[in-house]
Amino acid sequence: MKPITLTDNEYIVVEYLPDRKCIRHEIRKPIGGQVLRDALNSGTEALKKYGACKWISDDRKNGELSAEDREWGFNDWNRRTIEAGWKYWALVVPEAIIAAGSMIPTINMLYELGLRVMVFSTAEEAFAWLEKMQA
Repeated sequence: MKPITLTDNEYIVVEYLPDRKCIRHEIRKPIGGQVLRDALNSGTEALKKYGACKWISDDRKNGELSAEDREWGFNDWNRRTIEAGWKYWALVVPEAIIAAGSMIPTINMLYELGLRVMVFSTAEEAFAWLEKMQA
């Protein structure tokens, strides 16, 4: 089945993948503020609409998030999306970020909220992991 495009602009594409029953976003260049929030919210709405519980984020081309965007993510978006049924998150980031271990506090916090997170350096590895997760 063809992906259903939810958001598509110069910064990000967000899609629902019916054959994989997951949301996918790929950042094209550094993004933040309302553009980021609107894009992620489109994925949250689709997750609810289609009964999906998996999300793959390809953030390799993103920069560092602002303090405001991080706060919004932790205190608003993550919680709302988990409440909507989000269970599994495959996060694709540059290899240097994985090696630095800077994602560990975020992963631990989300695990406490009921979200299983794995970090990868390629989308192929991320999709392979998501395929193994039971909806």
